[in-house]
Amino acid sequence: MIDYKIKTLNTILYCKNWKESVEFYKELLQLPITFSTDWFVKFSLNEISRLSIADERRASVKSGQGKGITISLEVDNIEKAFCDAHTKEMNPTEIKRHAWNAKTFFLFDPEGNRLEIWQPVS
Repeated sequence: MIDYKIKTLNTILYCKNWKESVEFYKELLQLPITFSTDWFVKFSLNEISRLSIADERRASVKSGQGKGITISLEVDNIEKAFCDAHTKEMNPTEIKRHAWNAKTFFLFDPEGNRLEIWQPVS
């Protein structure tokens, strides 16, 4: 077991469609930016979680083109999140109930990364 404290978690997505991906997370999901350069943008998800978008042309890591990635975001109001995604023409899937006692729907960013939006069902 580690004997130090992890202070934040940052997931970095390397993108071919960098500008479109930054716009998706900034304008459509309205995530606040905590750091930005001309090829790297870090968004805040909450007090300890971050999501960064890096331009693959300026990085040593290349895009996975949405393969093998799901960003799972628990929300407190799935109906409102779905309505917002639908209004912004983000093409959400229908809300479905899953066996793990949750309601969920999916979105895809411009890079093809899947976002799972979910809420536990009491």
